[in-house]
Amino acid sequence: MTIRRLAPPAALLALGLILAVPSPAPAALPATVEGQPLPTLAPMLERATPAVVNIATESRTALRRNPLLDDPVFRHFFNIPDQPRERKTQSIGSGVVVDARRGYVITNHHVIDGVDTITVTLRDGRKLNARAVGSDPQSDVAVIQIPGANLTALPLADSDNLRVGDFVVAIGNPFGLGQTVTSGIVSALGRTGLGIQGYEDFIQTDASINPGNSGGALVNLRGELVGINTAILAPSGGNVGIGFAIPANMVSRLMNQIVTHGSVRRGQLGVSVQDLTPELARAFNIPADRGAVIAQVSPRSAAARAGLKEGDVVLSINDKPIRDGGGLRNAIGLLEVGEAARLEILRDGNPMTLNAKVGEYVPAKAEGDAINPRLTGVIFEDIGPNSPLSGRGVRGVTVARLESGSPAARAGLRRNDVIVAVNRQPIANTDELRQIAGQSEGLILNLLRGQDELLLMLR
Repeated sequence: MTIRRLAPPAALLALGLILAVPSPAPAALPATVEGQPLPTLAPMLERATPAVVNIATESRTALRRNPLLDDPVFRHFFNIPDQPRERKTQSIGSGVVVDARRGYVITNHHVIDGVDTITVTLRDGRKLNARAVGSDPQSDVAVIQIPGANLTALPLADSDNLRVGDFVVAIGNPFGLGQTVTSGIVSALGRTGLGIQGYEDFIQTDASINPGNSGGALVNLRGELVGINTAILAPSGGNVGIGFAIPANMVSRLMNQIVTHGSVRRGQLGVSVQDLTPELARAFNIPADRGAVIAQVSPRSAAARAGLKEGDVVLSINDKPIRDGGGLRNAIGLLEVGEAARLEILRDGNPMTLNAKVGEYVPAKAEGDAINPRLTGVIFEDIGPNSPLSGRGVRGVTVARLESGSPAARAGLRRNDVIVAVNRQPIANTDELRQIAGQSEGLILNLLRGQDELLLMLR
């Protein structure tokens, strides 16, 4: 880390002369001004900071090297010294104790993803080994557990009560400096469509959040947890006043599932949705800033059993207002399998209430060797209605599994690639993949890899 001097070298002599001149002892700050105590966050922070921890992780990756380097005769003949067999990677982050009795700590999935060891440092200096309880990559939430007594937990606030302009404080471990506190306000609520995570409903804040703050606490002035810091918009690589936190209510629901199941079992209604455009809003005679339109209802799905139809406008789920298609997808994604959902909708301008019990989505799969020999070793999977890809309007099939050394792998196909067209014919599911690829010898695949569009030929 580079630390720049704030004063130019030419000014150092003058600065030294000033420091050398005796001066009277500085007066202490007054405790009150005009009879009123000075405002300070110190009492709240003294209660809250012990619950925010620093997380250090280490991962080991085997290094690929020439087999001759493992031959002692070869190494002796060419006088080759011992070479490392693995590479160690270390990283830092933050976490929040939310259950002192059981030692549960909330952090981000990306902080502990793929690591071998997790070490938690408490505010009082204790270092504890942690174990991963589980995580949810699509929301970037993870739960770890630490032993030890005398832990301090942060109480969770009702993040639905947050308003733009509320004062908040970010606590974390930026740049590995140790616990640091910054303050700001809530700049915006319900941020979606950023492409940061699959399920997005972010609190935006101008409280400084920097690398290493991931997994740290965003608290209100009562010292209650309102969000988990997770990302920043950083064109220059540092904080520019646009940070994002996962709301505490969302974290709480996900944590309950992670602790119970080790992962998040998302329910699904079996619908495709779209935003309510101004044109549609005028047609339905409702405000354009609320609701999401049902674009498609899957047969035999929970939505079909509940009576939802194409063209219905969903205004709320379980009394939570729905602003757009992303909000509806988030609300559904937070429901557990078997949980009841009460939907307030508009149908042909008339308000209705429907009750549904969300089911578990099991995507259709297809084995590549049963479709085309060039796809041997590949398992394809439909894009589910709750998938982030579906929320972006992507149609196609994903590469769920790929054997290394298979023809498709050698040609450049990768796991999680999304195939959107075969031989220039768009596909929407595994059935269409079978129909088109099964009748062809050579295959030309149009696919999405992250934000990139690629063309792959299998001959």
